[in-house]
Amino acid sequence: MAKRSAGLLIYRLHDGDYEVLLVHPGGPYWAKKDVGAWSIPKGLVEEDEDELDAARREAREELGIDVEGSFHHLGEYKQPGGKIVAAWAVEADIDLEAIASNHFRMEWPPRSGVMAEFPEVDRAEWFTLSDAEQKILKGQQPLLVDFLRRRSQSPVEAYVS
Repeated sequence: MAKRSAGLLIYRLHDGDYEVLLVHPGGPYWAKKDVGAWSIPKGLVEEDEDELDAARREAREELGIDVEGSFHHLGEYKQPGGKIVAAWAVEADIDLEAIASNHFRMEWPPRSGVMAEFPEVDRAEWFTLSDAEQKILKGQQPLLVDFLRRRSQSPVEAYVS
């Protein structure tokens, strides 16, 4: 069975345009990657965990804050590696200065025997939808398409599947 992740597409209306909050993965493998490297806050769903609860937990771990609001299920998205990501949209105006990610440990440099600590997320930024389309991981681009499609519908139609 494919692994499952859950995440939040956090958005705000800024100067008349939608912006989405994306996070950049921390650690040495991602340090010099930008285009196609960003993601929504997300992570693995634990056994017997509600997927929305997992999405909120992962956002809390990666951003250091609780995201509150009305959560709307966007869909499930198969990633190139086979993992399924369940995503919810939520409107929230997150202060980037308040973000503080949890950390992980790994051997770095490889085969050195030295353990180093890195933030799970090294930064977060607000992007317009057109900029986000360039920055986000390829497998998550359909999230943006579905979000935009639902935003162009009436409020009643938007989240009725």
